[in-house]
Amino acid sequence: MADINSSAPNTIQDYLARRLSEAKKERQSFISHYKEISENIQPRRGRFDTTSDRNKGDRRHNLIINSKGSQALRTATSGVFSGIMSPSRPWFNLGTPDPSMMEFRPVKVWLNQVELLIRAIFNASNLYNMAPVMLGETMLFGTGCMLHVDDFEDVARFYTQTAGSYMISQNDRYEVDTVIREWEMTVSQIVGKFGLENVSESVKDQWDKSNYDAWYPVCHVIEPNPESKSKPLFSVDKAFRSVYFQPDTAKREKLLRQSGFDEFPAYVPRWGTAGEDVYGTDCPGMIALGDVKSLQIEEKRKAQAIDKMVNPPLKGPASLRNVPVYSIPGGLTIHDGSSDRETLAPLYQVNPQIQELSFDIQKVEQRIEEAFHVDLFRAISNMEGIQPKNQLELSQRNEERLQELGPVLEQFHGEFLDKLVDRTFNQVANAEILPPPPPELEGQELKINYISSLAQAQRAVATGGIERLTNFVGGMAQMNPAVLDKLDMDQAIDEFSTAIMAPPKLVVGDVEVAKKRQADAEAAARQQQMEQMSQMADAGSKVANIMPDEMKNQLGDSLADATGN
Repeated sequence: MADINSSAPNTIQDYLARRLSEAKKERQSFISHYKEISENIQPRRGRFDTTSDRNKGDRRHNLIINSKGSQALRTATSGVFSGIMSPSRPWFNLGTPDPSMMEFRPVKVWLNQVELLIRAIFNASNLYNMAPVMLGETMLFGTGCMLHVDDFEDVARFYTQTAGSYMISQNDRYEVDTVIREWEMTVSQIVGKFGLENVSESVKDQWDKSNYDAWYPVCHVIEPNPESKSKPLFSVDKAFRSVYFQPDTAKREKLLRQSGFDEFPAYVPRWGTAGEDVYGTDCPGMIALGDVKSLQIEEKRKAQAIDKMVNPPLKGPASLRNVPVYSIPGGLTIHDGSSDRETLAPLYQVNPQIQELSFDIQKVEQRIEEAFHVDLFRAISNMEGIQPKNQLELSQRNEERLQELGPVLEQFHGEFLDKLVDRTFNQVANAEILPPPPPELEGQELKINYISSLAQAQRAVATGGIERLTNFVGGMAQMNPAVLDKLDMDQAIDEFSTAIMAPPKLVVGDVEVAKKRQADAEAAARQQQMEQMSQMADAGSKVANIMPDEMKNQLGDSLADATGN
């Protein structure tokens, strides 16, 4: 294998330098917008200057007077987290594209065992600590980023990135397949992670001087490997390349480590994208920014107006020019004024319209909450532990807002949760801790079903149309029962059960239903035949009672001949 730190031209070092430069240019137009969002809503989020933002503890909330924007972000983040992946309840299960496969008990048992194993890994890892941070980043800046790496202790470990500390790129299918990180590490951290023999000369020099706390920039590139092999013998030959390096060390990038991944180890959910844009847009933080800024202005003006009312500017006689004036409560000012008019008085009458200003502030705060979907997320958070009937009613009351979140949920499922469950499943499979699958699943793909509060509420919206249709047909049937022929009751039950994610075993399959209905029809036909025979026997008995004895004997002989007795 060639030396990765070779000084030959056009090597991977030159490529990494160009890639880093181009990625920064691509992201540059978003940085000013990110800074403005961060300063007005969440000043601690974002790393826009690696040398000054790191471990910076000074006050940053200088532009925030009214914290409604920050509160709305906090509520929305908690709502979307508890709504899609609450750790307090199962939020996904595994199934098969073929519903008939779920009728086999070994299949259901094996899938349940795998679900429990994956959930145990999630609970043991730091997923539920990092996921809310990433979701908050997505709502605030439109793009989130979290790394998922193997861990010897917890199987999986997750690291959330903040805006400004990473760059992304996407392939021809508009899927993010490249993450470039840039941050700073101490000498002690660099040596501990990569080894003293692999670091740059400047880091070695600081290490030798025991200057372990000196900071150095470090970059990490994860991208598709153009030199990947179908059956890699080494990690550098895998589908995705992972390269750590120190940028611009003596005009030369110093490679620290080169390895690889079988799968893309990063999740980059985006709130929404426009055209070929790489970074997410139209997120609540971007939409609410104008209202958040105007809210600060109005709140400042209201405070100034109140301040002028309770502490107005004063005017006084010339005799007080050299006299200390004590205008505080209980203060005493002594002067030799000979007239009552030579007293302190307000310079002008201040009568601001505080009520109108407060009313407008409330309207602005309401718009901010609407931008962050606060009411909906607050309602979803309160759904934990309540009855399904109430969940359905809540979903129907918020049907319009749930439909607005539909595209966002699909983004979260496709760019985050689907990949999260898939990668964790593959980790478990590669670690050979999966129970042996039943033979019925041989060559079968698995399907991820989301059963979180928000997913169930989203699906429950579809039940509203079914209920309205059945209620309408039921009302019409009271006047004309023939209209029931227009409604497929069996299909309505199937659609309703699918929408509310009812257990498959509760709904009988069409084949079994057809067999049962045929058996019931045959039983009803036999019953009707027996009733008819009974009626005929009763009628014959009545006729026999009025027949002469000779005719009875002849009838008896005829019946005996017919029956062979």
